[in-house]
Amino acid sequence: MTAFVLVPDVFTGGWVWEETAARLRAAGAEAYPVTLTGAGDRRAEAGPGTGLETHVDELVRLVDGITADEIVLVGHGYGLHPVLGAADRRAGRVARIVSVDTGPPQGGDAAVRSVPDPEVRERLAARPGAPVPPPAPGAWNRWGSLEGIPAEDLARLEGEAAPQPAGTLTEPLVLTGAASALPTTGVLCAANGQSIALVEMAVASGPPQFRVFTEDRFRFFELPTGHWPMLSAPGDLAEVLLRAAAGGGHRVTAPETAHEQPSHLLPFLLDGPERPRERVGRVDLHLPDAEGPRPAVVFVHGGPIAVDQVPTPRDTPFFRGYGRYAASLGVVGVTLDHRLHGLTDYARAAADLAEAVELVRADPRVDGERIALWFFSTGGLLAADWLAAPPPWLRCVAANYPALAPLPGWDAVEARFRPVDTVGTADGPPVVLTRAGLEHEVFTATVVAFLTAAKERGADIEVVDAPHAHHAFELVDPTDESRAVVERSARAVLARLRD
Repeated sequence: MTAFVLVPDVFTGGWVWEETAARLRAAGAEAYPVTLTGAGDRRAEAGPGTGLETHVDELVRLVDGITADEIVLVGHGYGLHPVLGAADRRAGRVARIVSVDTGPPQGGDAAVRSVPDPEVRERLAARPGAPVPPPAPGAWNRWGSLEGIPAEDLARLEGEAAPQPAGTLTEPLVLTGAASALPTTGVLCAANGQSIALVEMAVASGPPQFRVFTEDRFRFFELPTGHWPMLSAPGDLAEVLLRAAAGGGHRVTAPETAHEQPSHLLPFLLDGPERPRERVGRVDLHLPDAEGPRPAVVFVHGGPIAVDQVPTPRDTPFFRGYGRYAASLGVVGVTLDHRLHGLTDYARAAADLAEAVELVRADPRVDGERIALWFFSTGGLLAADWLAAPPPWLRCVAANYPALAPLPGWDAVEARFRPVDTVGTADGPPVVLTRAGLEHEVFTATVVAFLTAAKERGADIEVVDAPHAHHAFELVDPTDESRAVVERSARAVLARLRD
């Protein structure tokens, strides 16, 4: 007999699991949908001391009372934090952990670190003890895609939501490592931007912590639905949970091209001479050995990136390399750290970029009438504003292996950040687009759509191809082809600056 303990995301209670639990029981399993202290119809039980440890203790007591041979702990969103805490304390009783549309936190992490809504993060920083109110009706998509949820269930989600006790989001997760070897299954929701393909991409080119997903204890399933599959696809979720308990699912393997070091810390492929670098707030200026005001190229990173990522983008070999390379070509290379920490942060990142550009243009060493913006990866979405309303001093927009429309499931990204919709709509600067021939499919689709729209609207686009290169080829593919592509792209950008 297998028992499933089903722990929900923030603001809600065990009722969201009702249909999935019924399907599990019909298949002969036990199911325990959990309403934690302060949630759902237990909202009145929350007090000033209610926190993550409160919820961990509750799950431990529940596990202690279950007599089934195998216990599977299932955590959705925030619910994965108390699930991992309870599994750590009762590792001998837990057969498997299942995370539903949720990335696994590390010991010491607080749940606020992965909260997708920047307003909530700011509220908790300003008032760390105050309960977090649930989203207003119509704003639930800031916490994840609502695709597939029936109207009556969405109304119930909004109507029965309870404030989340602040301590549940701010207390760090305490882990001893006792459960670190437990079998773990990830259920990924494609309409919320999660997929097996993206996990494989992260393993191949992301930070080293993603390599753990290649261990034999990890399996993955993918559902074509939004963040709340227990409401939008309860039968499919129940089937996946049963298969997970039996050890099924897709195993991710490390590609032959994987590097021991995380890709963002690999050396830049061009070893240019050191140049003076000045730091002003979130902006670094790499200065050329030249007299008089010089044109500037502003390099814009993608994301989302962790709030506490070290080094920050401008201090990585990648952006230091690009800044130094630009300075060696006689222009000011500009790098910056913008605050793209979640999908709902694009407006804030856009404001950071605009502020940085104005700071650069005001510098007497910069020719403020000759500026280029060069975007990378998912930073490409930030190009939309500049293509929609280009100022006369913006002489070129460049983009390397960019996302030029929100990726699948990125519903939380504001509609304004769609370069496919703004390219060619204004008399703007030329675009230098650098494509990687071995790009991930989700990025390629946005580039194809962008080029189609650009052609229809008569936009000035120069495409530079790197046929044998991957995403972030400047780091992961330090080949002669990649070096030649970087040099060709830079020549194209500088030609526009000096035109």
